Amino acid sequence: MYTTLEVSIDGAIGRIWLNRPQCLNALSTETLRELAMAAHYFDSKEQVRVVIVAGRGRAFSAGADLQSFPQLSDPELRSAADAGREMADALEGMRAISIAQIHGWCVGGGLVLAAACDLRLAAEDAQFSIPEIDLGIPLAWGGIPRLVREIGPALTKELVITCRVFSTDEALRCGFLNRGVSWDQLEAASLALAEQIAAKPALPVFATKQHANAVTANMVGMNRSWSDADSLISGLVDPECKEARETYIQSKL
Repeated sequence: MYTTLEVSIDGAIGRIWLNRPQCLNALSTETLRELAMAAHYFDSKEQVRVVIVAGRGRAFSAGADLQSFPQLSDPELRSAADAGREMADALEGMRAISIAQIHGWCVGGGLVLAAACDLRLAAEDAQFSIPEIDLGIPLAWGGIPRLVREIGPALTKELVITCRVFSTDEALRCGFLNRGVSWDQLEAASLALAEQIAAKPALPVFATKQHANAVTANMVGMNRSWSDADSLISGLVDPECKEARETYIQSKL
């Protein structure tokens, strides 16, 4: 069923492993759609109360895989540009509590994926960045309202506009993370938290998630993210943005 993920269930706990380690789990359009499919799958399994999202290999995720985007003339472009928003909405709307288990790099769209999870744990040596503006594109997929919700508007503006790298310690201090742990304890800590949540009665846990999400949705206006795909496409065709993207890519070669 999945070609870019590993999806499994063990009792009340589900797992999603991003499984493209050869490209640091870059999020292709196929991966985004499979993540949404996995979220819907877990919603059909009433016994699943917690889902852990993690990445195989050296990183959680290196962000959006722009190489997987269709050509600008392709009629599927708008749909592909919107796949990340649909992924984040599906994961955030899942009945189960989701836990992002972050190690290595958590970049751009990978950070949006983590922000769509209810809880976030990271290895102490994980690194975060949002390089979209250096790539000549806006942060899409509902990333802006999710970051404003988690860390506030001023820091969101700074991190998105400067594209600077930040650490687990800073992500913890600003409230993006619930916990930072040593790399060798990360998986055990995620599982222990998942087991603690799974042992609670399901109805009030679900009600708490829904109530918190309803309050923050009204605060940050998530529905406006529908137009993110159009802003993303605009960044792909703008000449100045294209030049910035080429410069950034060359600097990384």
